[in-house]
Amino acid sequence: MLRSMFVAPDPGRLRLRFATRAVLGISLAVTLCALVGHTLVAAIIAGLAALLALFTVTDTTVRGQAVTTALLPAVGFPVLALAALLHDYPVLRDLAFLAVMGAGVYARRWGPRGHSLGVFAFMTFFAAQFLHTELPQLPSLYEAIGIALLASSTVRFGLWCYERRLPPATVPALAVRRGLARATTRQAVQATLGGGVALVIGHALSGDRWYWAIGATWWIFVNTVSRGETLVRGFRRVLGTLIGIAVGVVVVLPLHGALVPTAVIVAVCVFGIFYTAAVSYTWMMLAVTVMAGGLYGLLGVLDPGLLALRLLETGAGALGAVLAVLLVLPVTTHATTNAWIERAVRTVHACTREAAARLSGSTTADPAPHIADLEVILGRVRLSLAPLVHPLSPLRARRVRARQVIALLDECADQVRSLTAIATDPVASCDDRLAAACARVEAAVEALIASEEALTAPAAPAAVKHAGALEPALAHLHGLERALLELATPVRSSPRTPLIGA
Repeated sequence: MLRSMFVAPDPGRLRLRFATRAVLGISLAVTLCALVGHTLVAAIIAGLAALLALFTVTDTTVRGQAVTTALLPAVGFPVLALAALLHDYPVLRDLAFLAVMGAGVYARRWGPRGHSLGVFAFMTFFAAQFLHTELPQLPSLYEAIGIALLASSTVRFGLWCYERRLPPATVPALAVRRGLARATTRQAVQATLGGGVALVIGHALSGDRWYWAIGATWWIFVNTVSRGETLVRGFRRVLGTLIGIAVGVVVVLPLHGALVPTAVIVAVCVFGIFYTAAVSYTWMMLAVTVMAGGLYGLLGVLDPGLLALRLLETGAGALGAVLAVLLVLPVTTHATTNAWIERAVRTVHACTREAAARLSGSTTADPAPHIADLEVILGRVRLSLAPLVHPLSPLRARRVRARQVIALLDECADQVRSLTAIATDPVASCDDRLAAACARVEAAVEALIASEEALTAPAAPAAVKHAGALEPALAHLHGLERALLELATPVRSSPRTPLIGA
């Protein structure tokens, strides 16, 4: 866990810029609300709105991100009004909360924009419970949210829009033919039923903080597809909350809600949330828990009992999520993992094909965009294999094979990056031996994603031995071909012992 945070690479310092910009945007939003004269409650919901706008809006283009941000009030304002209207009707309020939860998960099928709007809708209802929102407060809260979105957008799209200098982001989708496009429908049902379980247990634990349990169930489902991913995420959420509570007792509780030091701690936690989100869900939850403690401290209700209750409610939410993914329309880890591995191999194939065309003299072929795709897809492969490589996994043999798959795919990525650099070299592009080696790599990919029989007689990589002056280039191709052929062993396992159990 420590290594994932402090040693994880940060190419281009994107995570650092992402986190720093978030602190600036949220700080500006809260400061403007305070200057306008809004209450502490309004300032808190403004900070939350800015955080969600900066964190969850992930469209592939800057224009798309701006449009999605502009649409957030269209879902947030009606949901906030609904929550305030049902404040004094607990049964209807709870049913509405579950309906918003299911709709928010279902919206993921419309891509990043649907995901962002669904998260914003759910968190707006959640915030209404956190702040006990009533109808007379709505105008002030609407104004605070509007100020927050304008402030955060000014920072993101005006003052520091570093994405304009980056290639468009990639958000890969699983193949429809594998039936995994229906995962959002299944997860909407799972989340709603799991949220119902969490709601019942949450109410039994506390009549005031019951919504924590539903919030835990929600965030466990976000960005997961299979039941294995969901189980691992639930474990990490509970662990991060437990550590965060321990930190909160030492750091936040002694402050007794003092404004300046608490604000500093909240800002540090915001940075931690954004900086660690991509590498460690446990660390991110630690930061979220400490931040929540700081906010409760500002509201004057923080005490050790409240921190302990948060852990219990988080456990209730995790239990609801676990029961839902195990018992209700489960999406197997095996199917998800195989789909992402195949997608990764096909992307390697696309990179190699474009490089081969470039080496053959094409001026339009460009493997670079496929490299960007591959980086994102490998992240999804690691996420889907997380249940197996987790230290607590009892399936030791499959854990070894899963680690082998990850290592070989990483090696493929390294070799393809080098190949892409070589393909852009005008001298190397004149050598026919490189094009021939690329063709052999393509053959290895074709064999890997084709029938198992095709793997029994792979093309021999011996032709790359006499490389001469281009030995480094041909060595990369040889390494790529070897890694692809070796990948057949863990991937093409016997149907009786699949890589990931059904």
